[in-house]
Amino acid sequence: MDKLFDDSNWREEYKSYTSSKMELELLENGPKSLSQSWMMGALYNKWKKMKGYKDPEPPDCQSSLKEWEESIKKYQEPEFTPENDPYGGY
Repeated sequence: MDKLFDDSNWREEYKSYTSSKMELELLENGPKSLSQSWMMGALYNKWKKMKGYKDPEPPDCQSSLKEWEESIKKYQEPEFTPENDPYGGY
C-alpha cells in the first residue's frame, strides 16, 4: 500500500501533543501487550486525524445474488432435454 504521507517519525511528533505519562511511556518503549498495541493504534489514528491524513476509501466489492448466479452459469453443465440427451431422452 502506497502512503501519501510520511509517518516514519509519528511517535516523536505525537509526544509534543500529549502530557500523559502512560502515553509518553508507550511512545518511547512501544507496546508490551495486546491492549497496549490497541492503544498505540488509537494514538496513531489520532495523530493522523490531527495532521489531516485520511485513509483511502476501500474498493466497492459488493455484488448481488443475481450477479453471482449469472457468473456461475458458465460452470454448470447443460440440462438434458430429449433432443440433446445421448441416451434418447428416456
